Amino acid sequence: MTTTTQTAGIAGLTISQRLIAGGLAFLIGMTLLFGVGFASDMRLHNGAHDTRHSMGFPCH
Repeated sequence: MTTTTQTAGIAGLTISQRLIAGGLAFLIGMTLLFGVGFASDMRLHNGAHDTRHSMGFPCH
């Protein structure tokens, strides 16, 4: 009796699926970075501001 195990992961994706996943990740990241960074709520803005400074990202 033989058992075959398939693992789901990045290795099973085609190039176009990887590009779509990467593009979506980029859009979500930019939305978080700039959307929260320019938010009118000062708590969100200050949290994004401090995070950018801790990563060495210039913000002003």
